[in-house]
Parts: sequence; structure tokens; C-alpha cells
Amino acid sequence: MTTMAQQTVRVATVNVNGVRAAFRKGMPAWLDGRGVDILALQEVRASTDDLEGLLGPEWNVLHDAATAKGRAGVAIASRGKASIHRVTIGDEDFDTAGRWLEADYSVGGEILTVVSAYVHSGEVGSPKQDEKFRFLDAMEARLPELVLHNPLAVVVGDLNVAHRSLDIKNWKGNLKNSGFLPEERAYWDRFVGAEGEPDYNAGGGLGWVDVGRRAAGEVQGPYTWWSWRGQTFANDAGWRIDYHLASPALAERVDACAVDRAATRDERWSDHTPVVVDYRIGA
Repeated sequence: MTTMAQQTVRVATVNVNGVRAAFRKGMPAWLDGRGVDILALQEVRASTDDLEGLLGPEWNVLHDAATAKGRAGVAIASRGKASIHRVTIGDEDFDTAGRWLEADYSVGGEILTVVSAYVHSGEVGSPKQDEKFRFLDAMEARLPELVLHNPLAVVVGDLNVAHRSLDIKNWKGNLKNSGFLPEERAYWDRFVGAEGEPDYNAGGGLGWVDVGRRAAGEVQGPYTWWSWRGQTFANDAGWRIDYHLASPALAERVDACAVDRAATRDERWSDHTPVVVDYRIGA
């Protein structure tokens, strides 16, 4: 990725479920052949030295580890260096370490802001769910600020909410489970607009755009997470919980969007799959 003239910037996001395990299972083959410029990772669960050692010297790495060792952790790796990065969201007394990392990249005379986010998985009726709602509140407050900071912004990552029935295979069986609670999905109504409304994903809510849904259209999936259990992957019984949420201006710069689902269960190197989007950046 250079900083001259307009160009396509390929941004990929994936929850690696432990980056060292992902590398052992085959992540390098995917990364080497994908032409990624900016790589957002969630659930890194490793040290910065580990991450830099795995990716190699051609990548510039920003990493925000979780407070608890071996938990969470978000990172952004890029071919070019970020001009600035930020790691705070929400109230000062709210521990969001390892869950939110913003970085600004200069590309062809414009700035692209990329956020790697990892929303709590939650658990109904427990403090984990309270933390999830608190994080989503902070995220809702931050989105308008991001656009004011830079109109070309994208929040990517494992956001742990399936917005619509199209985003989860067994939606009827999960209406009372974290990840598909009506209260959680209402945040997405406010981010991108509500299903059935004329401005859904086209200026609704805060105006942000679910790039994956816009690219796929009104179809089931494509899913981005499957349990390792049984025939879940073979039966495509998944959830679409990994996103590119693009600001209105950036959403108009999308050239391509892909969900890199493995061909077989044995070829998977995480329980999530990468979501890869090409954006046109540069004055």
C-alpha cells in the first residue's frame, strides 16, 4: 500500500481464535495469497512480540492486548504505517482493553480510519451481558464521533450480534440467546437502519452501512462463524457476526466484498472466516 494516487485498499478482518493456533493450522497460506493491505484481527491472545514474529517484518503491527492475559486482544497489521492510533472507548472506568483499536492511514492524500473491534460474546442474565450492553452503548456513542473525525471510516471485526434472521441459520432457536437478542439487534437498527424500512442500510439510523449485507443482498448468510461441533460447518449452520460497518462516504467506495469460507472443515484455521473488502481511497 503506497500513499500516492487513488488506489484499491484491501481491508480484511478475522477473529483468529488465538493467532498462534491459527498460524499452525494454515492461516499463512491464506494471508500470503490474498493481497491484503490492512489486516484487522480479534482474539489475538498473544503478545505483541509473538504477533510481529508470526507476521514478519513486512507488516507494521498495532496491538491492544486484554487486561487478562490470554483473553481477547485486537490488532491491526498494515503494509504502511498508521499516522495515529487510539485504544479507548466509553467511560474511563470501563475496561475495554483488547476490544477496540482505531488507526488512521494516509492513502493518496486521504485518510482512512480503520477500527478493529471485538464485542463481548455475552451471556443472558449475567454480568457478561451487562458488559456487552455497556460496550455497545459506547460503540453507539463513538460512531458519530468517528465520522466527525474522518468521513472515511470503517469498523470491522467480530461484533457478536446477528442483526437479522438472514444472518443466522437457526434464528428461531436463538431469540433468547446472546447474539440474537432483540435488545442487541436494536443497536444495529440504530447503526444501519431497521429491516423493512426504506432507508435500511441506505442512510437509516446513524447512516452506517453493513457492507457485507449490501454486497450479498437479501439472501441467507453468507455466514462468518460456525461451531466446531458435529456437522455445523458441513450443514452451513452458521452466524454472520463479523462485519465491515462503513461510514456513508466510505460505503460508496466499495469495489468488492468477499467472505473467505474454507472449502472443507479440515481446511479451517479458526471458527471464524475472513471478511475482505476492497475500498477506493485517494484524492
